[in-house]
Amino acid sequence: MIKPVILMGSGGHAKVLAAMLKKLDCPVLGVTGPALAEGGEVFGFPVLGGDNAIANFPPDRIELVNGLGSLPRDQGLRQRLFEQFHARGYAFKTLVDPTAMLAGDVVLGEGVQVMAGVIIQAGTQIANNVIVNSGAIIEHDCSIGCHNHIAPGAVLCGAVITGDNVHIGSGAVVIQGCSLGAGCIVGAGSVLTTSIAGRHIVYPPRSIIKNLERD
Repeated sequence: MIKPVILMGSGGHAKVLAAMLKKLDCPVLGVTGPALAEGGEVFGFPVLGGDNAIANFPPDRIELVNGLGSLPRDQGLRQRLFEQFHARGYAFKTLVDPTAMLAGDVVLGEGVQVMAGVIIQAGTQIANNVIVNSGAIIEHDCSIGCHNHIAPGAVLCGAVITGDNVHIGSGAVVIQGCSLGAGCIVGAGSVLTTSIAGRHIVYPPRSIIKNLERD
């Protein structure tokens, strides 16, 4: 039986997810968010109120959709929302847009969101609460850590390994075999050709690498 969902958030990322949920004919009970008061509609769904309204629904009867987006310096916000409600027994729904192309052996963790036009190739594993955004390409045998954001149009060229809370920006390219430690940021349009330790940032035009702890 397909469980109904509650969409958490009313911003841009939540808007895209709302459109996906409609395409998937997924039953939606309503939308919650810190700035929302009960009543009315958002994205054509009822507004249930703040996130505390979720407590009115037993964890075994519903699933949640994490509608909070992820920018390079605030991945932790999305992670905290996921972990807070997961600790209360709620599960997050994994979503795959109908236009995405996934190999048959791809493994997706809880709450992963695969957006329109994505390609994920054979042997890839993606951990919990990851966004693979519109038009991104993840080639064969990649391993993606929890709470990553693979932004629109990014390309991982094969056997790429990422730690938790990695952000790979729009149009960035990570060459095959590279490893990225936890908390790394690959800036939009960068080309990463070497592995980097955790908490480093890569940015164009010459793909300079800096340590986030020092800079």
